[in-house]
Amino acid sequence: MKFHYYLLINPAAGGGNGQRVGKQIISLMEGKQLKFTIIQSKYPSHEAEIARKLTASVLFSWDTKAKEDSVSFPLLIVIGGDGTLHQVINSLTNQIPIAYILAGSGNDFARSLGFLRSPEKILEDILQTSKPRELSVLSCHEKNSDVHSLCVNNIGIGVDAAVAHATNHSSAKQQLNTYRLNALSYVKTALGALFRQKGFPISIECNHQSYHFEHAFLCTATNHPYFGGGVKIAPMANIYESGVELVVVESLPILKIFYLIILLGLQRHVNSKYFYHFKANRIHLETFSKQFLQKDGEDSSKASYDFILSSQKQLFWF
Repeated sequence: MKFHYYLLINPAAGGGNGQRVGKQIISLMEGKQLKFTIIQSKYPSHEAEIARKLTASVLFSWDTKAKEDSVSFPLLIVIGGDGTLHQVINSLTNQIPIAYILAGSGNDFARSLGFLRSPEKILEDILQTSKPRELSVLSCHEKNSDVHSLCVNNIGIGVDAAVAHATNHSSAKQQLNTYRLNALSYVKTALGALFRQKGFPISIECNHQSYHFEHAFLCTATNHPYFGGGVKIAPMANIYESGVELVVVESLPILKIFYLIILLGLQRHVNSKYFYHFKANRIHLETFSKQFLQKDGEDSSKASYDFILSSQKQLFWF
């Protein structure tokens, strides 16, 4: 089958790593004499605009007749971080396959697939693949605003969202990313967020039962184990399975928070009495106070939320 590759590169991803990886991939593809088009994002959320324009002009679904050998299939290759992938996936139909080469800070999506490999090896994997594969992604319908969105990693309310907000708006993040010390930006801001975050009330409906937490500290929906750049918050989650995994941690004294962090490092936090886990095909989550929100590390300002969480199949090329 013939291909024409569309490289959507976010040069700002990973503190400039997107630009470095993009140049490397371009050089490799030129050496292989492949047909490709280069498109680079130039400002925040530009990836979404690019993806929408490509969908309207050149990209088409995998199940169309146009995938015959006489026609070059237009394959989109995204080069960036989890945030870049988040922007793109929300601008395509689920039948347009996406190839992905990691170049971000957290790279939790690639980590969940075991794809923390060199760009050259990932490109070889893409070139040797003959058909896409379905993966589950999170589907989120916000009832108050009637906004629907997809997430490749997780949706968080509480301390993880506060960390994402503080990190994304920190001048230190760019500096640390430049020297490939991005994990330090999470540690630095996480410590501040741990002290500032207060417990907040939430309600959960899933599997025909209702639950209420008066002092939630962390509330994260995910479809694989990782968040925050490699933290294994939900070790029981599997990206190849459908459904939503929801983790809730109740507010606890600061000394016990540090003990819980130690347990988290040892992957024994699931046995803590402050840790709760839910799994269902559909989860209704509602907050009753204004909290930060993060979707795939992309943060939003404080608000109250009323979510319907589920999973959806998306085609990926690997």
